[in-house]
Amino acid sequence: MPFHPVIVLPSDPDLLDLSSASGVNGTRHSPFSIGRYNEKRIIYTQDLFEGERSIHMGVDLGGPAGTPVHAFADGTIYCLGNNPADGDYGPTIVTEHRLNGRRIWALLGHLSAASLNDKTPGQTIQKGQTIGWLGTQSENGGWPPHVHFQLSWNAPKTHDMPGAVSEAQRSQALADYPDPRIVLGPIY
Repeated sequence: MPFHPVIVLPSDPDLLDLSSASGVNGTRHSPFSIGRYNEKRIIYTQDLFEGERSIHMGVDLGGPAGTPVHAFADGTIYCLGNNPADGDYGPTIVTEHRLNGRRIWALLGHLSAASLNDKTPGQTIQKGQTIGWLGTQSENGGWPPHVHFQLSWNAPKTHDMPGAVSEAQRSQALADYPDPRIVLGPIY
């Protein structure tokens, strides 16, 4: 089953390397970018990350604030809310889908506050439907505009998932949070 892009990217987005200072401070060629799954990052300096959580468990899709964020497949709104701490997700929506007969949840974090309007748990969403927009740095946890897209085989208790884990948690996290490219396709 072909999936809809979460963000419609141009043919030449920047592929970020957030594992080194040269990658973090590198030259950008496009207003759109991709941040990798299972990457050990140096950018997590906020207290939220406890100095240990550095392995990224989602794919970041960057673009200008206001860029539409789409449902990759039919499903429902599972939960939503704001994670307002510095470095956290800000406005977040978690959707529920079926993938090869199995339930899977998708977290979409760093959205605009307006993305939460008129949404309720259990609400049906359609593949390709705009379900939110990239938030500004002032509303999305303090990050450049992007969506953190993360999948989970386990239902979250709330509108949150650990987007970065420690080295000790990595093996279990890779089993719990599959590579988002199973629905995003070979974007890098």
